[in-house]
Amino acid sequence: MNVQQLHPAGFAPAGRKASPPSAGSFAARTAIVAEIAAATAETVDREARFPREAIDAAKQQKLLGAQIPVEHGGDGASVSDLAEMCYALGRSCASTGMIFAMHQTKVACLVRHGAGSPWHERLMHRVAAGQMLLASSTTEGQNGGNIRFSSAAVQHTGRRISLERDATVISYGAEADGIVTIARRDDAAAGSDQVLMAITKDDYSLEPTMGWETLGMRGTCSAGFRLRFEGSDEQIFPDPYETIHAMTMTPVAHLCWSSVWAGNAAAAVERARLFVRKAARTQMPPAVAHLTKAKMSLSNLRALIATHLDAFARSDGAGSGLAAIERSPITLLKVQASELAVETVMHAMRTCGLAGYRNDGEFSMGRYLRDALSAPIMINNDRILADAAPASLMGAVPSGLRD
Repeated sequence: MNVQQLHPAGFAPAGRKASPPSAGSFAARTAIVAEIAAATAETVDREARFPREAIDAAKQQKLLGAQIPVEHGGDGASVSDLAEMCYALGRSCASTGMIFAMHQTKVACLVRHGAGSPWHERLMHRVAAGQMLLASSTTEGQNGGNIRFSSAAVQHTGRRISLERDATVISYGAEADGIVTIARRDDAAAGSDQVLMAITKDDYSLEPTMGWETLGMRGTCSAGFRLRFEGSDEQIFPDPYETIHAMTMTPVAHLCWSSVWAGNAAAAVERARLFVRKAARTQMPPAVAHLTKAKMSLSNLRALIATHLDAFARSDGAGSGLAAIERSPITLLKVQASELAVETVMHAMRTCGLAGYRNDGEFSMGRYLRDALSAPIMINNDRILADAAPASLMGAVPSGLRD
């Protein structure tokens, strides 16, 4: 499989030369999963079904626990490693890539904020050993995707806790082995005074409340449920959610999601390139200029993500503080990447013309475009831009190219 990567050097961290993929490397293991994901992508999309074959392959390749530290049974993968995996999987099946990205975002919270907590460290071992799939429950009721406000509160009875939550979206919730969810700290807490907790399948029940019949990303099976949980207060992360959200949840999610969208866009560009090569045997297609535009847009998208990956790697763990992380441009990466992804796929479709518009030909762009269109509305871009407006108002316009 010829898998173009985000960094020319492949999976190597910034400053380190990559070695050719070996049988046990992340690249080789991901390629095996990507091949299976590609083979089932059309049926996953058509039937809006969970991509079981690809996720089972990811488990067999021990990729669900790749991020877990070596001392807890994993491979200690970096966020840059994860982004490359997301890109490769997104090229094959965007739904598979997005499930993997969301799972790894939850694992990142566990790894980065569960260290030192016996309960969370035991869960790390379980994720690595059993290749547990973790889902996310952050959208609630009518909050419109505002994950910094919770209605449901944790109920405390001594060391025991419980939670009932109207979760309007839990992606692949019915298939997950555990869920990472947010809630108000207690009944007296403000909506923004939140905690994050990890719960496992033996702790909770899900009652379906809403189906998943959508334009794209159909295989994520992001249905709604009423979530009921009972467990121990040990399952609450030690750090407040405000810290976890800024330091880990937002940057890791934006980097991984964007990498999936870039992979999906890359697949569309490759299909457009093959269309032009075939058509050019008789006559150069009239919209060939759009292939150049698609490749330019994809190059910008990849460079944008790679730049943020390098910046995140440099700043991560530097102790620069919560406020600095919140001001980071990485909070706007999701907006820029999602819009570039749609632009790239649109140019690819226009390259192919009617052949790309059709759903029944070898150059159909339907799935790529429908999946790409989910990107701007997944945590709506307008909400992110509105939240960033005060900082944009106060920040000075750069006076030089490298300011």
